[in-house]
Amino acid sequence: MSFRIFDIAGSGMAAQSVRLNTVASNLANAESVSGTPEGAYKARHPVFEAVRAGLAGKTDSGAAVRVRGVIEDQSAPEARYQPGNPLANEEGYVFAPNVNVVEEMVDMISASRAYQNNVEVMNTSKELLLATLRLGQ
Repeated sequence: MSFRIFDIAGSGMAAQSVRLNTVASNLANAESVSGTPEGAYKARHPVFEAVRAGLAGKTDSGAAVRVRGVIEDQSAPEARYQPGNPLANEEGYVFAPNVNVVEEMVDMISASRAYQNNVEVMNTSKELLLATLRLGQ
């Protein structure tokens, strides 16, 4: 008997967990500032890919989601005029991250719902398997 559906849903849950962690990191650093543009926090985003997940020694395979990597947003940080800030440069500017809090919140909700959907797939599959086993009773 094949339980690939659990592998597929599990890979989706793992991918969404990475997505939630990057959103949390972005939100935690959204208000941090630096004295240089290079030192400012850069928003991070995971990159996913669909892969064929063959089992060792088997010719059939299933699909899965894999995190290909986490990339940094290369857009420029926001320059804020704060001459009283101890991190300010000679011109009185500090540099804030390129994190859009609204977009991050939308991404968090989307990742959370995708994670919940994968949990529902697992629960439904489990119930169907149990119902199949009860047929023989």
